[in-house]
Amino acid sequence: MEEGTAMTDTTIESVAFEVTESSRPAAPKAAAKSKLRKRLLIGLALGVAKVGLAYGAYYAIEAANYATTDNAYVGASSAQINSQVSGPIAKVLVDDTQQVRKGDVLVVIDDNDARLALARAQADYQHTLQRVSQYYAQRGAAAATVQARVTDVTRTAEDYDRRKNLAASGAISREQLSNARSAAEAAEANLVAARESLLAQSELVKGVGIANHPETAAARAALEKAQLDMSRTVIRAPIDGVVAQRKAQVGQSVQPGQALMTVTPIAQAYVDANFKEGQLSDVRIGQSVELTSDLYGSKVVFHGKVSGMGGGTGSAFAVIPAQNATGNWIKVVQRVPVRVALEPKELAAHPLRVGLSMTATIDTHKAH
Repeated sequence: MEEGTAMTDTTIESVAFEVTESSRPAAPKAAAKSKLRKRLLIGLALGVAKVGLAYGAYYAIEAANYATTDNAYVGASSAQINSQVSGPIAKVLVDDTQQVRKGDVLVVIDDNDARLALARAQADYQHTLQRVSQYYAQRGAAAATVQARVTDVTRTAEDYDRRKNLAASGAISREQLSNARSAAEAAEANLVAARESLLAQSELVKGVGIANHPETAAARAALEKAQLDMSRTVIRAPIDGVVAQRKAQVGQSVQPGQALMTVTPIAQAYVDANFKEGQLSDVRIGQSVELTSDLYGSKVVFHGKVSGMGGGTGSAFAVIPAQNATGNWIKVVQRVPVRVALEPKELAAHPLRVGLSMTATIDTHKAH
């Protein structure tokens, strides 16, 4: 029993010694890890502080002088091609995506009706010239009639005076004297009527010639309108650009004002950049702008200038404006469109399309 007890105590002491010996290095390791952790945290804090200071210095020196937004899109003053006369479409000579030049024929409308209207207007114009010429001839005839009536008045007046002298001596009857007086009075009345007729004929041609007579001018205007309608049966491109939204089809009957297609002048494209209201304090017209597009990436940089600023935010001109006078109002940062004019040479080298996304950066140094 004593031997067994001794062996047991020896074993317990041996195990306790081993446990004590194995646990001794743990304390220095934990301390080392704690120190390392502290060093790392201090280093991280210093790194963050350095980055913050660097960014603050960069913003104060450089970034504060630029306003940037990626809410920018390419636009252009597209030309809406409409029919200006009625009739069936005879030819459509272009299609979507096709490049056209100013003056190129886009659509031809059947001109049979326009040709008939032109012939009728030409005939009406010639007839008007003849009628106006008659006005001048009639005025001349009325003037001659007046002269004839003046002669009649003189003659009948003299005859009446002679007969009055003869009647006083009893050489003629009272009836003859009465007839002479009636003839003189009739001549006077005829003269008045002839002068009124001359006045009426003169008013028809007063102060104008045949070419600029009102009736001639009206007939000439109708003729020019018919000629214009005839020319409008051939629809040409008003600007250089790319055809889009083509709706015209051969055989389609069109009416004045009906939309046929759109021509987009990509060589005259601009950018509308929508900046936050807090970015606009230093933005001025004429400032330089650098832009990149998603189409070409950052390798192609476009240059332009601020050409104008919108008169209001997008929400202000919405179909249904925002009603901010409500109890559950939440402030939303507004954006104002800034128009940027691009360099034509850069557009020619790298054409853009309407609606493409852009990133715009305005150099606001000039505002300071």
